Order: sequence, then structure tokens, then C-alpha cells
Amino acid sequence: MTKMVAAILGSNILGGNTDKLLKEAIRGVEDAGCTVERINAAHINVHACMQTFGCMFEPRCAIEDGFDKYFNILKKADGVIVASPVMTYGVPGALKSFIDRCQPFYMAKYYRKQPFIKPDHAKIRKMLFICIGGMDKDDIFVGPTLTMKAFSDIIDAKYSDELLQNDMDTIGNIEKKPEVLAAAYEKGFALGKGIVDARQE
Repeated sequence: MTKMVAAILGSNILGGNTDKLLKEAIRGVEDAGCTVERINAAHINVHACMQTFGCMFEPRCAIEDGFDKYFNILKKADGVIVASPVMTYGVPGALKSFIDRCQPFYMAKYYRKQPFIKPDHAKIRKMLFICIGGMDKDDIFVGPTLTMKAFSDIIDAKYSDELLQNDMDTIGNIEKKPEVLAAAYEKGFALGKGIVDARQE
């Protein structure tokens, strides 16, 4: 059994605050006994969805640019972590493009009624969403969380937990909030442990 988690970084900044939180979540996942396949969405050099709708009829994307690699990671994963900053009350463009390229999941599940994820696997698959926002406003997470809930539904990874931290413009460095870093680790560990326990049943 795989016991693998796909960890997607939506930030353009490697080593930044979002990345620091993702690394803690990954550390938790690995300590729980899972492996991790990390995807830096802003650095993989793939195209946005062109809406050719080829995936309505074929179980793949018509664009041949190497995205299949990431598509297969998502299909095999037992869990998914997405870490992203808020940008204009949404998620960064590269991450949104990555999500949009997963349209073959949608077409398989809702159009052809032949989902890629089998029911037994879907029971295991869960998503953890980590998100930081600059402004000291709670509503800045409404758009990103709606996007992630839609994404989790499309890829059959239940939206099960989240870690949201606003006011980052004031905080500056997430290392000033060790309790938030600790929460990222704990939530990652819980995700990983849930997968390990489910695989042992």
C-alpha cells in the first residue's frame, strides 16, 4: 500500500512563510509513517487549462506538457496537503492553473460517471488546507477555502482540516508564531496517522 501524501505549494516563494508551514506539515506526515511527493505549483512550467474539453471523452488532458506526472501523483495519493497564500481574495494564479488542469478528474467523475478514485480509496483520501493572508480580516479566506473544497470534491480527497492564519502583514515572519508552526506539524501528523491506520484495517 502506498501511504503517500501529495503536498502542493501554491506560493511562488520557496522558503517563505507558506513554505515553512508546509514543511512542518510534511514533517508531521513523515513522522506518522507516510511518504510525501511535493509539488511546487509555481515552478513546474506547465500550461493553464485551454478548455478544449478533450477530457470529456478521454481520461487524460489533451495538453502534452508533462502534467501527467502530477496528475498520476494525485491519483495515487492517500492524502493531499495544499499550502497557499491569499492573493486578491483567492489563490495565486499558478496554483489555480494547477487545479484547473485537474479537470479530467471532474469529467471522469461527473460527466462519464467513471471516477478515477475507487470508493475504497476515496474513503481514505483527505485534504489539509494551509493558508496565510496578509490582512487582519477573517473573510479573506472565504474564496480560497471554497476553491479548495471544490478541488477536494473533484479529486475525491475529503476536505477534512485547515490551518488559516491572517494578519501576516503585521506578523511578518511565521516563525514569530511558533504555535502556528506547531499546529501545522500536528495537523500533518494527524493526516498521516489517519492514512496509516486506515491502511492497517
